[in-house]
Amino acid sequence: MDLHHQFTSVIQEHKGLILKVSAMYTNSPEDRIDLQQEIVYQLWKSYGAFKQESKLSTWMYRVALNTAISYLNQTRRRVSTIPLQLEADRLAEDYDKTEEEQIQQLYTQIQSLHLLDRGIILLFLEGKKYEEIAAIVGITASNVGTRISRIKERLRTQLVKQPA
Repeated sequence: MDLHHQFTSVIQEHKGLILKVSAMYTNSPEDRIDLQQEIVYQLWKSYGAFKQESKLSTWMYRVALNTAISYLNQTRRRVSTIPLQLEADRLAEDYDKTEEEQIQQLYTQIQSLHLLDRGIILLFLEGKKYEEIAAIVGITASNVGTRISRIKERLRTQLVKQPA
C-alpha cells in the first residue's frame, strides 16, 4: 500500500480523534471544519517522520493538540465571545436540567480552561492513562495527575456557581 492510501486509512480509522479535538477547541462549525483540515494537513506533513516510538494514536493526539493550540493562538485576535445561541439556551434553561444539558454545560466550562488543561481533560475523558497523556502533552505523569485533580476541582466550582 502506498503512503497516500496508508495515510488515508489511518485518518479514517482515527477520525473520531480529530473530531473530538476540533470540537473541544472551537465554537463555530466553520472554525471546527477549518481546524479539522489543519490537523489533517499537519498530520500529513509529519506522517513520513513518524518513528513509531509511541502508539500511532498517541502521536496523532500530540499533533492534533499542538495544531489546535497553535490554531487558537493564531485566531485569538478575533473577538472571543460565547455564541448567541449558547447564551440564549443558557438563559432559557429551567431548574430541572436533563443529563444532556448538564453535559453541554460541562463542555462549555471545559472550553473556558487553559489550552493545555483542555487537552489534558479531553484525553482523561477519553480514558487515557496518565502515562499516555504525559507522552502526548509532554509533561510528567505525576504532573498530569496533579493537573487533572485541579481541573476537576475548577470545573466542579464553576458548575456549582452557574445559575440553575
